[in-house]
Amino acid sequence: MHDFLVDSRGAERVFLELCAMWPDAPIYTAIYDEDGTEGRFAGRTIHTSFLQRLRPSARTFRALFPLYPAAIESFDLSDYELVVSSSSAWAHGALCGAQAIHVSYCHNPFRYAWNDRDRTVDKRRDPLTRALLRDALGRWRQWDRTAARRTDRYVANSRLTQNRIREYFGRDAAVVYPPVDTSRFSPGRIGEHYALVSELMPHKQIDVAIEAFNKLRLQLIVVGDGPAARRLRRLAGPTVHFTGRVPDADVVRIVQSARAVISTAVEEFGIAVVEAQAAGRPVISRRSGGALETILDGVTGCFWSGSADDLAQTVLRFDDAAIDPEDCVRNARRFDIANFRRGMLNEIQAARHSRAGQLRNGRRPLPSARLMRMAARASR
Repeated sequence: MHDFLVDSRGAERVFLELCAMWPDAPIYTAIYDEDGTEGRFAGRTIHTSFLQRLRPSARTFRALFPLYPAAIESFDLSDYELVVSSSSAWAHGALCGAQAIHVSYCHNPFRYAWNDRDRTVDKRRDPLTRALLRDALGRWRQWDRTAARRTDRYVANSRLTQNRIREYFGRDAAVVYPPVDTSRFSPGRIGEHYALVSELMPHKQIDVAIEAFNKLRLQLIVVGDGPAARRLRRLAGPTVHFTGRVPDADVVRIVQSARAVISTAVEEFGIAVVEAQAAGRPVISRRSGGALETILDGVTGCFWSGSADDLAQTVLRFDDAAIDPEDCVRNARRFDIANFRRGMLNEIQAARHSRAGQLRNGRRPLPSARLMRMAARASR
């Protein structure tokens, strides 16, 4: 189960790998857009909610946010013994059968209700709108806490997310880093540009990089699309270029030829940061979030804090030629697909063992033979 499938971002790439581990399992999601997901889930059995009748897309699905909890709870999962959810909002609240084990891979608790709530509310100018939104997000928090009690085991994508799960939900979670297909990347010939790969969302703070590179008059290529694209393009000077959404092969080419990859957001993990290192390129990242777990300071990149001026000064000081591409590649291998698969199977085993041999409110543990078949299939 995944929150929604209308785009191909980092969370969807993680979910795609979960789907590959169980290729015959049905997929449940509130809404699905085959074109928006570039056909990556074509051929799978996909169950959608009542919201699918509205035919939402990547541009319109956010307007339906208040309805998604009900959409997720509408699914009948009573026949399943194992439910694996991929959640950055509401999929962790799935209503499972009494016999089911539910393991939820959490990308982040719903950011607009938790770690980004104040900014979400304060950017509304109308006091009545702010009051209504604050009340709605408060009720969402209550739903989240209730949903968290139904989940058997949480798996976090980073220590930052692990801490948020503990703080917001009162639950412990193991960390299994997201899968990164490091085999797609390799060091290449270096050009003169810098690269930034991201969804163009306000919370990604890409405007900070644009301001910095406008001042530096250095080439910055911004790869990605999103709701903030039009505003960011208006801010950009002549040395900042936008590609929009491009094929994976073009992303590889842009990243592997960059002097360095820039990261401005407080990412829970940051797949693009690891992909950059897999291509042998260093990363200049904000000193926060998952970057602290994926970048080796002075070895595979460096950090900056605060303003656009600070980023600009860091770019000028950083000697990308002093970074050994092989160090970057070796570091990236820590996050490859095989490690993710092993980690997830271990967590499912742990969830099963916590109930092994016990009947708890009429629930029974996942049969070991079935789990072993899953493990064998995933290992292939």
